Amino acid sequence: MVKRYVQVGTGGRAEFFYGAVVRDFKDTSDLVAFCDINQTRMDYANRLLEEKYEHPQIATYLAEDFEQMIEKEKPDTVIVTTIDRTHHTYIIKALELGCDVITEKPMTIDAERCQEIIDTVNETGREVRVTFNYRYAPHNTKIRELIMNDVIGDVYSVNFEWALNTQHGADYFRRWHRDKRNSGGLLVHKSTHHFDLVNFWLGTTPETVYALGGLRFYGRENAEARGVTTFYQRAHGSEAAKNDPFAIQLEENDHLRQMYLEAEKEDGYQRDQSVFGDGISIEDTLGVMVHYQNKAILNYSLNAYLPWEGYLVSFNGSKGRIEVRVREQSYINSGGKKEDEGKLEEKSIIVMPMFGEQYEVEVEEGHGGHGGGDPLLLQDIFGTPIEDGFNRAATHVDGAMSILTGIAGNMSLNTGMPVKVDQLVKF
Repeated sequence: MVKRYVQVGTGGRAEFFYGAVVRDFKDTSDLVAFCDINQTRMDYANRLLEEKYEHPQIATYLAEDFEQMIEKEKPDTVIVTTIDRTHHTYIIKALELGCDVITEKPMTIDAERCQEIIDTVNETGREVRVTFNYRYAPHNTKIRELIMNDVIGDVYSVNFEWALNTQHGADYFRRWHRDKRNSGGLLVHKSTHHFDLVNFWLGTTPETVYALGGLRFYGRENAEARGVTTFYQRAHGSEAAKNDPFAIQLEENDHLRQMYLEAEKEDGYQRDQSVFGDGISIEDTLGVMVHYQNKAILNYSLNAYLPWEGYLVSFNGSKGRIEVRVREQSYINSGGKKEDEGKLEEKSIIVMPMFGEQYEVEVEEGHGGHGGGDPLLLQDIFGTPIEDGFNRAATHVDGAMSILTGIAGNMSLNTGMPVKVDQLVKF
């Protein structure tokens, strides 16, 4: 059976999905329409379909015609890749109109919208899949396997440090993500990956969350405190930006130019804002402590201005310890080759038995982003699923439990108090 798909949102993350559908899954999938607030961006996506993938151009609908699109195109599934604050709008509409949903993470950005999605799934009986590609990365699956196989016994604590560098990390402060009303901040937009991994690895869910953090490096106030005296609001057309290593020049990248710079005339969105400008309301330095239902404790940190990209994680258990170090190829969203996004430069998994010699665990990586995890995710979504003992396919419940850690963290940042996750939504 061939499933019909429409995709709402044709920005930087969209091609990951529509490109795979028309290139690799023609036998099981049929992409029939795009929907967006910006016609120029949809036209560019259609040119990519035709020129890059040799696929006929498809119908386009402006966002206000979403329901008309569903009625006319009769899709089985809606792919949601809009900005985070609008995910719930299209998820809920699609479910109510009889469609299943595949949504980019995070599923949404606050508890109220999360509850609306849960209620709508319960009412309609339709399915929501959240695309956590990190679950499918072979080294992350191997960690799950080691813990499932009781290699270090019961896991009592996890230390997890995520490093974003001054290329990738800075990019969140140039784009719409810099406004917390759009993204929920990095604790929701980015850390949802990481909190989902801990849930996945340990087979548990968060109970209590406490967070600290703030904007320490980016933002005009921090730049002024370091003695910076030259400022600009966006890079395009700015002389000051030409010598700024934090600036991105849209006109110098053909993909970014056509997707964003040429589309500005319709919605006014500026993709190249200064990371040291005004208007940034998200944090760049974060620390979170989580207590889980199985009594494990997580110490988590994220910093978005470091000289390397990747993560360090250690698991302390009743029979030993696992130490993981992963260094990733940094990237700018839509600024380079898709296969470079999350490409591994260095990876090690060390097991330290409580009594015995430590050893390194070998992991065979695949081709594609995130050590071969991206193609596995896409196959699971658009191809013929196979039995998976690791249960990597993420439902709306998994999507909720990942963002609720970040949502609770944001609440804790505001109040200075720990937050009980089970008081945020009801399933």
